[in-house]
This record gives sequence, structure tokens and C-alpha cells, in this order.
Amino acid sequence: MVPVAGVSAARGRNASRPPQDDEIVLGVSAAFSGPSRGLGTELYRGSMAYFNQLNENGGVNGRRIVMKLLDDGYQPDPCVANTIELMQDENVFLLFNYVGTPTVTRALPVLKTFRDQQVFLFFPFTGAEPQREPPYGEFAFNLRASYRQETAGLVDNFVRIGRRRIAVFYQNDAYGRSGWAGVREALARHGETIAGEATYTRGTQFTASMRGQVEILLERSPDAVICIGAYAACGAFARDAVDLGLHIPVANASFVGSENMLQLLQEGRSDPNSHTRWLVNSQVVPSYEDTSLPAVREYREMMAVHDPPPPDNVARITEGEPYETFPQSFVSLEGFVNAKLITEIIRRMGDDPQRSGIEEAVFAVRNYDLGVGERVSFGPERRQGLQRVYYTVVEGDRFVPLEDWEAKFS
Repeated sequence: MVPVAGVSAARGRNASRPPQDDEIVLGVSAAFSGPSRGLGTELYRGSMAYFNQLNENGGVNGRRIVMKLLDDGYQPDPCVANTIELMQDENVFLLFNYVGTPTVTRALPVLKTFRDQQVFLFFPFTGAEPQREPPYGEFAFNLRASYRQETAGLVDNFVRIGRRRIAVFYQNDAYGRSGWAGVREALARHGETIAGEATYTRGTQFTASMRGQVEILLERSPDAVICIGAYAACGAFARDAVDLGLHIPVANASFVGSENMLQLLQEGRSDPNSHTRWLVNSQVVPSYEDTSLPAVREYREMMAVHDPPPPDNVARITEGEPYETFPQSFVSLEGFVNAKLITEIIRRMGDDPQRSGIEEAVFAVRNYDLGVGERVSFGPERRQGLQRVYYTVVEGDRFVPLEDWEAKFS
């Protein structure tokens, strides 16, 4: 657990005092090291671009918004320790931008244990159910669509074009099982079952062989595979699937980090699209190329102006190579809209923000135009702001919107 320089911290154990006069501190535990470091890094960069612009223009109600970052490496135990530190030692105003189902699932009981402190988790980078349902749903607010919505959309589209035998490749933990359950439920609505399944262990690198997993699925003759995992392992699976002749659509949920995955699959190859022709990735934000959307225009402008560097000094594990950032990505766009909405919520709390007023401020967000083509509403029974799922395929060196499933995959 290493704090990041350049991010302020309001200290005091077990105190539920309001923010300092000049700043509001958001506590973040995320993957800034390890095979999934790109997710925490890009989510942070998108949020930081917005907060930098905001703070340069006076902040919100006269206060700067800053993030206190701790690295959990996408591992549950460090995330639990980080959450306790952020709440007890750093006295952050709220928790923000956590990354991953196995980490968030373990952090939620901490929020319940310390419920008297009224610390909420906002906009975690996961579509799993634990933070959306009892007994922990009351401690979190979600912006993105759920994995059930993502997997249902993928299944529905595959079935619609005649690809009914759907297999699942998934991370063997709470995240993977959440996606697996979503695929199973969606298939059941069509009278189908999962055609085959294979797993991998969290933390698997891109250099690992997925030959065994591909061979398991080859024996089941699926029409498509839905992957529920992180970019390194899912990239390795997509690579080995093509190499071993599994030439069928390979879908990935939004958590995969599309740009990070694409970079691994195309880097150093004479034919950069040899392993990407069959990919289709679901997303929970619109394309960062869609400049008809106000939030996308703001995002592109602020990312270009501020270009936030990776928070390398928070990493628990020193990486062999420096992380290469992306000018735009679906993950950093999600971080950007997360920051934009949390700023609006804090603005509604007025000049004297208190944790006790957080829920009231959130529930006051009704039909709010975030600039992404879908309005946001919250309420006591509505703790997820956005519902849409988007689908993308690779063209050249980027993921672009999928316009015609039948033409692409039938």
C-alpha cells in the first residue's frame, strides 16, 4: 500500500469530519501494477483529465477534487487493506473508481462493517451483481451497465444470427463466475445451455499458453465463445484460438480493456489483424470516435490538453517495462464520465458537503444529461445510472462500432 505523490490526503482516524476547506479527497484502490495495470491506469487517466480541467477553473464550490491512490494489483487482500486505510487513516470523503469484481466483492463487507461512517463506493469498474443487490447494494452506486446486460446482449445477437452453440472462457473467480452466470441465464431464455467451458487463473500473462483451453472448446464445436476475463489472458486465448483453427467469433466483456488487448495481439506481427478478425467486444460507453456526443468532444479535448501520465509511483510491484498510455480508450472515457458525474453530485451538495448528504445528492440526479446520448437517473431503488451496451469490432488498429452482426459473422 503506497500513497501517490501529488494527491492530497485528509487525515484522522475514525473521524467523520467534512472535507478540508480547499479540497475533497476521493479514495481509490485499483490495479496500478500486475497484468491488469492498464485498467486502473487508464481509468485514472480519464478521471484525472477531467479533474485537472476542473481544478484549473476553481474546482467545485471552491474546492479542488483530488484522488488518493493505492495499488491493489487486482488482488482482493490488498484491496481490503487499502479500503480500511482509505477510510480509517486517510478519511476520504468517498471511494471511487475501484477496479474489478474480486476486489470490489471483498471490499463491500468493509463498507457494511463501517456503515456508521457513511462512506459509499462510486462507479466501480465492474458489472458484477454484489454491489447491485443485497446485502451490499446500499453501499455502492454504479454508472456502467451490468455484466448481465452485456452477456445478454452478446447472447441475443449471436442467437439472432444463428450462432446458438455458445461456449464460455472465463476467469476462475467471482468475476468470471458472474459473467458465466449471465451467459447461462441469457442462453436459458433461448432454450439453450452453455456449449462448453474453460477457465484460467487470475493474473495469467499474455505469454501463457491457452492451448489446453482452446482444445477443450474445440471438442465441443461451439458457434461462438464469450470470454469473461482480463486483457492479458483473453488476448492469449484469442491468439491461440486462431492458431489452433477455432475460427469463430470470440467476444469479450467491457472489463477486458479493448485497447490493451488489441495492443498485445497486434504488436510486432507482419499481419496485425491475423488474431483480431473474429473479435467482438461489448462496451459500456459509446465510441470515443463519436464526436457528435458532447461528452466525447470534452473527453478528447481534455485528454489532449492534460495527457495525464500513469501514476507509476503507486505501484506495489515494479514492472519490467514502463506502461504505454493510449491517447483515447474506452476505459479512460469511462473514467472521464465517472469524474464528470461525481463532480455534479458533489456540486449539488453545496458549500458544506457532508457524507450524511451524499445519498440525497445522488437521488436528486434525475434525467441528467451526461453528454453520452443517454440520460442518467438515480433513486433508492435505482443505483445504476446507465443501461446501454455497445458492440465493437477491430478495423485496422482500433475497435469501431459493429453495425451489422449478420454481415460480419454469419
